[in-house]
Amino acid sequence: MAKLTRRTTLQAAVASTLALPALLPRQAIGQQKPSEIRLGISTFLSGPASVFGVPGRNAADLLIEQFNRAGGIGGVPIRSIVIDEAPGVDFLLGECRRLVQNEGVDVMLASISSGSCLAVAPLAEQLRMPTILWDCGTQRIFEEASYRYCVRTQANAVPEIVAPLLYLMKIRPDFRTLAVLNQDYAWGRDSWAIWKAAMDAVKPGVRVVAELFPRFGATDFSTEITRLLALRPDVIFSTSWGGELDTFIRQAAERRLFERSTFVLPLVESSLERVGKTLPEGVIVGGRGDHWFLHPTAKDTRILKDFTAAYRQRFNLYPIYPTFHMAQALYGLKAGYEKAISANGGSWPSREQLMDTMRGLEFAHLTGTMKIREDGQGLEPMLIGMTKHVNEYPFPVIDRMVLFPPELTMNPIGTKGLDWVRLLTPASVQRAPAEIPYRA
Repeated sequence: MAKLTRRTTLQAAVASTLALPALLPRQAIGQQKPSEIRLGISTFLSGPASVFGVPGRNAADLLIEQFNRAGGIGGVPIRSIVIDEAPGVDFLLGECRRLVQNEGVDVMLASISSGSCLAVAPLAEQLRMPTILWDCGTQRIFEEASYRYCVRTQANAVPEIVAPLLYLMKIRPDFRTLAVLNQDYAWGRDSWAIWKAAMDAVKPGVRVVAELFPRFGATDFSTEITRLLALRPDVIFSTSWGGELDTFIRQAAERRLFERSTFVLPLVESSLERVGKTLPEGVIVGGRGDHWFLHPTAKDTRILKDFTAAYRQRFNLYPIYPTFHMAQALYGLKAGYEKAISANGGSWPSREQLMDTMRGLEFAHLTGTMKIREDGQGLEPMLIGMTKHVNEYPFPVIDRMVLFPPELTMNPIGTKGLDWVRLLTPASVQRAPAEIPYRA
């Protein structure tokens, strides 16, 4: 999601990589029980997207240690090797190939950037490398190709955008004008295309008064804020994230823009602790899944309470959605291996047996249960709510929460998300579950 890339660039990068000779992973010969599971992880360790990538790595470190103390997976300890995807697609593909050829990794977890995932998935097929797509948002992965060796243990951009739209329709159905302010790269453009198509379907006639796409990496939003203040749209929609979203929030709050419009920020859960109560009450919040350390139905479960406490004690921060995404990947990998070992009569599974088991797999994780569809796409609820200031925390919490089920927000197998959202109707709003209030 965080990589500045265009489709032609990706195709060229993948083509150049696939032209190189492949070396199959060490499990290609026999399936003896290994002394360790070597797990390659790609994430952003530097650059703007490290605000997501480092928490993801931190979650991996914490959970792998916990898994290993409990006996690993199938009695085998896990050893992770983490690589930085910040230098770009070509670098990442070279590093993935190095991990397979030189480090003998058994499984890859990739990546934060949608561009990275679009490039890594074909390489995983060539190398026959089991790969879990753990964070990238693009819906195109399983819409445009079929993969034997790739699955995703989270949702994608379609429900991540449809759910906040349905929430907006539920709490403010009378809005008539809207402006968008998104980062100018693939995620910003693609997420707006999904929102616009879905909005035209469920509420035709909304007037888009501004489409603002400041350059990726921008630090000054004064021009955009001035225009939005003059236009006074009913709703301002932004899928921006990270440091840029934090900066925009601070600058918009200083100029009282939040007092003029209803804001819909589908990725702002990850910014709440950083921006604090600069972000006012009444902002619509998303977190790319049902990811929230105060999850309304899971907050008192032992697994979530223990993880939150351990994460906060070690890193002095609350977990945010990339930590939950990493946890889902690791819990899914563990469940997949255990099911494959059982189906294989207790013997260590081949990589093909592992990946066959991952499809259709249901497994428990920090906030509930996830299922991976037969096409490899993960299904999870979307938690959407509204910011509220409380005394217990120095940052906004999420109130008036709605857990949108995947059957309401995810396109079926064999359909493309952008086509499917055009078929939504106003009746979709009526199917939304009831709100759940915040409770301490």
